[in-house]
Amino acid sequence: MLKGIGSLLAVVAVCACGLTAWADVVIDSVTVGNPGNAGEWSGQSYGGAGPDRICGAVSYTYDIGTYEVTAGQYTDFLNSVAVTDTYGLYNPYMHYDAYPNELGCNIQRTGSPGSYSYSVAPDWANRPVNYVSWGDAARFSNWLHNGQPTGLQDLDTTEDGSYYLNGATTAAELVSVVRESDASWVIPSEDEWYKAAYHKNDGGTGNYYDYPMSDDGVPSNQLVDPDPGNSANFYQTEYGYTIGGPYWRTEVGEFENSASPYGTFDQGGNVWEWNEAIPYTESRGLRGGAFGNYEEYYDLHAAWRGNDSAAVEGEWIGFRLSQVPEPATSVLLTLAAVGFIRRR
Repeated sequence: MLKGIGSLLAVVAVCACGLTAWADVVIDSVTVGNPGNAGEWSGQSYGGAGPDRICGAVSYTYDIGTYEVTAGQYTDFLNSVAVTDTYGLYNPYMHYDAYPNELGCNIQRTGSPGSYSYSVAPDWANRPVNYVSWGDAARFSNWLHNGQPTGLQDLDTTEDGSYYLNGATTAAELVSVVRESDASWVIPSEDEWYKAAYHKNDGGTGNYYDYPMSDDGVPSNQLVDPDPGNSANFYQTEYGYTIGGPYWRTEVGEFENSASPYGTFDQGGNVWEWNEAIPYTESRGLRGGAFGNYEEYYDLHAAWRGNDSAAVEGEWIGFRLSQVPEPATSVLLTLAAVGFIRRR
């Protein structure tokens, strides 16, 4: 079955000088073209959840992660910037057998503040990270934007770049954070996420699938080899969990014939994924459903606009990233006027 190659590159290498170095994290991505496509309505009035909104219209070409960010990639991030972990990028529940949930991604921390180190077992490394807040995802984005530096969590590593955070950790602080004008790696806007998941990749149309596996039919949660298509990792009353414990989450790309029209995997199921939307006060948008939500396949539907506190770190929640071009001046002025980006 197809695997997320990029996360396997987050491995330890020992330099000849005896110092430990970390290989670059590689985010496999696909290009989402058809700029200027039309959007469509999504939300509670259209068979889903959340405030009604037209979603999916994007005026530019961009890239988006083929897969969700993995535990292996996030472990590399932690080892680069979290020897002290000033802003809580590591949640102890990430350790999969941490009572009471036992649903973590098995990233383990050893040492004490100032000398923390992190590890993840090979059979967990290629599954999506969870227990990450919107702020954690933004800091990961900044780290990539800044060239994956090593050091304390400051303006050169995690606190500035694609987003100006500078210590923001509360929900109220995180919903005030906006994308910088020169951003590169970012948490997808809801439109970027939606288009990559549901748009039929047929030009500038407003044609969308109901599910992010290139299908309008109700998906299956059964893990079959080979994957028959239109399948995902979610809870289904008839069959229960797709794989259950201890992993709960399938390896990214496990459903190799269930890609979106643009070539992304797992935008339905596995873990909910953060986006930049602010559907309610102090909340950020979530899309795609997860391995254990009891709404079954409904959460995977295009009309389902999820959300949670921007500061929450939950067992169901992970993220993927987009890589966006630097906007032209006219676009910058428009986005700044509506508060989408921050002028510095």
